[in-house]
Amino acid sequence: MRHVLSALVQNQPGVLATVAGMLHSRGFNIDSLAVGETETHNLSRMTFVVHGDDQVLDQVRKQLDKIVTVVRVDDISSENFVERDLMLIKVTCASPQRPEVFQLAESFRGRVVDIQHNNVLIEISGTEGKVEAFIELMRPYGILELARTGRIALVRGEAKPPVAAEGT
Repeated sequence: MRHVLSALVQNQPGVLATVAGMLHSRGFNIDSLAVGETETHNLSRMTFVVHGDDQVLDQVRKQLDKIVTVVRVDDISSENFVERDLMLIKVTCASPQRPEVFQLAESFRGRVVDIQHNNVLIEISGTEGKVEAFIELMRPYGILELARTGRIALVRGEAKPPVAAEGT
């Protein structure tokens, strides 16, 4: 089973290494990990995607809760949430192919962010499935380079109470 965890952590050096090291040392595999500053500059949000049964999820959460710099961990898998990946993909694209490649990018709501003589760089964001589908459509043109973020996600609706209200 796929689980999406959202962890608020203190925004300080070494937190990512501590969390990743803990997960590694206990044999947990992370399918996706994204980290970024939140609306509160001293906090970052780590979004993990892990696979496993409820027991695996429970162990991951318990281990994360033991880390001093982890403020809160939420399993948002069962909630109504929005998740996105971001990808930059550089594709071989000679002049005759450009209209076709541009049309495919547009149909995926992508943006061409750089054009060179023999390649284009396209930005795509969306669900994992959408990004994967676009990659498959670009393979025949020749993918030169590709970079992706991990999943980021937020629960729809009202925000949780501020972290300070939870006693931290």
